[in-house]
Amino acid sequence: MSLSVHDRLELAPQESCNDSLPAGPWEFDADPGYGPGASEADPIPDPVTRPGQLPEEYRSLDDAELQRRIVRARETLGSKLVILGHFYQRDEVVQHADFVGDSFQLANAALTKPDAEHIVFCGVHFMAETADILSSADQQVILPNLAAGCSMADMADEESVEEAWEDIAEVYGFDPEAAEPDAEGKLPVIPVTYMNSSAALKAFCGRHGGIVCTSSNAAAVLEWAFERAHRVLFFPDQHLGRNTARAMGIGLEQMPMWNPRQELGGHTVEQLQNAKVLLWHGFCSVHRRFTVDQIEKARAADPEVKVIVHPECPMPVVEAADASGSTDAIKKFIAASSPGDTIAVGTEINMVNRLAAEYPDRTIFCLDPVICPCSTMYRIHPGYLAWVLEELVAGRVENRISVPAEIADGAKVALDRMLAAKPR
Repeated sequence: MSLSVHDRLELAPQESCNDSLPAGPWEFDADPGYGPGASEADPIPDPVTRPGQLPEEYRSLDDAELQRRIVRARETLGSKLVILGHFYQRDEVVQHADFVGDSFQLANAALTKPDAEHIVFCGVHFMAETADILSSADQQVILPNLAAGCSMADMADEESVEEAWEDIAEVYGFDPEAAEPDAEGKLPVIPVTYMNSSAALKAFCGRHGGIVCTSSNAAAVLEWAFERAHRVLFFPDQHLGRNTARAMGIGLEQMPMWNPRQELGGHTVEQLQNAKVLLWHGFCSVHRRFTVDQIEKARAADPEVKVIVHPECPMPVVEAADASGSTDAIKKFIAASSPGDTIAVGTEINMVNRLAAEYPDRTIFCLDPVICPCSTMYRIHPGYLAWVLEELVAGRVENRISVPAEIADGAKVALDRMLAAKPR
């Protein structure tokens, strides 16, 4: 039997860490696929755009020349162009972004430039899909490197979720295609997908009365869902779902984890009847690396250390930390700290290093001693950015992300609900 994405990461959880990542990612991108973390044995979603080989010219340019060419192309394109950059991007890419933020902020930022003809998204595939869905029909969304995917997003595919939904409908006694509210005006269950998922799964949520969430607004989204349903199916990240529901007072016994490879997700009908949140068996390979032991060592080295982690970390890590929150919440936590503070951060190293540079009067470091960047975010190298920008100057659009209308329509319903659920 072929190993799945989840199985391979379970067997080798550190494969996503690679000291060579800061170098040219084209060394890794020669073969079609989504980058590290995705198993070639897994079904490839349809439609899928495969990564192309970066032209040799851009692979051989030094950093200074790449930066000059990016700046020159940006100046030429002017207001026709907007560049969005996620917090986890490398510094030499982020410096060119018009907007830098987490996935919720960038989803909103994409709406603020309706006159820009080209949206270049320096992030990963699902983020570019979202920008395409939310942008106008005459705007073009470009992902500089199509190999910038997300292993977590691959852990919940449309077929597996559809099969799970049918099983869940049978357990709770509703039509999987047209659930009806009960006497309380609530549905038996509502699907909630994390932003880190395919457009097809966002469309699934849109069709079934569900919603998309980000780490910024997950609590607001769960509150929205429980106003409308007795239960939530939350995918693909088990940890964000568990940590958010736990903070709302939901007990662990009411949060069974649905394993799509087992009958009824590995549970009895009785267990599912008592559930409030059905958690999907998925995770972030970077945030899963953070441990309670790392926090204890940080406290032993400095009893005054403050610890903040991302809610994609396992629950024991979140509970052992002083605080948890989205990338934007982490940024605000550090901004609210005082000179001389020591802060240990449990999230991706690019963001931690950037915060440390921004606040030199504080000691800011990553909890994980093995520096582990998000290997797919690292796929956006200045070489790729220079290439797609200069192609735009020449009138050619490379690496356009275009979500088919039959998927985009349903996904937009779920995304609009997400944008209305403001972070607490």
